[in-house]
Amino acid sequence: MKLPLAALTLTSLLAAGCASQSMMGMMSGPTAMATLQPKSGSSSMGTVSFSPRGGDKVMVTVDLTGLKPNAEHGFHVHERGDCSAPDAMSAGGHFNPMGKMHGSAAGDHHAGDIQNLKTDASGRMRGSFEISGVTVGSGPTDIIGKSVVVHRDPDDYKSQPAGNSGPRIACGVIQRV
Repeated sequence: MKLPLAALTLTSLLAAGCASQSMMGMMSGPTAMATLQPKSGSSSMGTVSFSPRGGDKVMVTVDLTGLKPNAEHGFHVHERGDCSAPDAMSAGGHFNPMGKMHGSAAGDHHAGDIQNLKTDASGRMRGSFEISGVTVGSGPTDIIGKSVVVHRDPDDYKSQPAGNSGPRIACGVIQRV
């Protein structure tokens, strides 16, 4: 059976689109996720996922609850994938494989320095944003096996070595998905 030229063209375009989607998925690499549990007597919990976007960009998707309403909270990748301590101090310091000073993502900073999270009126933070300076699944800046930590207070992006963001109120180990 012969298909009309228009049908062949549409079929070819669909096939090319599927192949392109498949290639883009392969280029983006593995994804990772952390399930955060409450620490330091808080009720904060949720999930954070990390998806490569090409180059040095990683998409971070956050869904957290139990945070202070209408507030900013420090948010960092920490050097050890260990959230066993009640205060999450077992996670170690900020992930800093390149030996940089603490700072904001807009300037020189630890690989693990991420922007503050801003909550809504119910104490929830749900959203996505891009970061750079880390990778998912390869190289010295790979975050798989590290931990992600939410702090009670906002990061001031100046104080060394960690931004004066207060107690660690939620922690989760970053795992390959």
